[in-house]
Amino acid sequence: MEDQLALARQNFIQNMSRISHFWGFPKAMGAIYGAIYLSPQPVSLDELVEQVGVTKGAVSTNVRTLERLGMVHKHLEVGDRKDYYTAETDFWKVIRGVLREREQQEFDLALRAVAESLELARTPEALAADADTAVFYQQRMTNIQDFFNSLDNLVAMLIALDNLRSGTLSRLFGNSS
Repeated sequence: MEDQLALARQNFIQNMSRISHFWGFPKAMGAIYGAIYLSPQPVSLDELVEQVGVTKGAVSTNVRTLERLGMVHKHLEVGDRKDYYTAETDFWKVIRGVLREREQQEFDLALRAVAESLELARTPEALAADADTAVFYQQRMTNIQDFFNSLDNLVAMLIALDNLRSGTLSRLFGNSS
C-alpha cells in the first residue's frame, strides 16, 4: 500500500511538472508546487531538494516565484531558522496570481510585438514595395492585435471581478474568503 502512495505522489509531482511546463513555467517549479501541495506539514527548502531532486538554488528561485504568484506561503516555525512552505489550496487565488503574472509579462510583450510589426507593415516603404502583401499583413496583424486586446481585457475583467468578490465578502463577513 505504501508503494502505491509513493507512486501516486511521484506521478502527481511529475504531472505538475508537465502542467507547469505547458503554462510556460519551469518544470521544477511545478514539481516543487506538487511536492508542497501534497505535504500535510510545511516543507523546508532542504526537504524540497531531497523530494524533487533539483539544486537548492533552483528550489529557492522557484519557491520565490511561487510565493510571488501566491501559490505557496512562507510558514515560520518557532525556534527554527529555516523557512518552511505551505501550498495555497484556493485555486481561484492560484489562477488569479498566474493570470496577473502572465498579463503583466506575456500580454504586454505580445501586444508590443504585434503593434511594432503592424507599424512596420503600415509604412510607406512597405506599401510601395508590395501594397497587396502589406495590406494583407495589416489585416492579419490587426486581427491578432484585436484578439490579444480582447484577451487582455478579459483577464483584467476576471481579476477585477475576483477582487470585487473578495472585497464584498470581506465587507459582509469580515474576512477575505
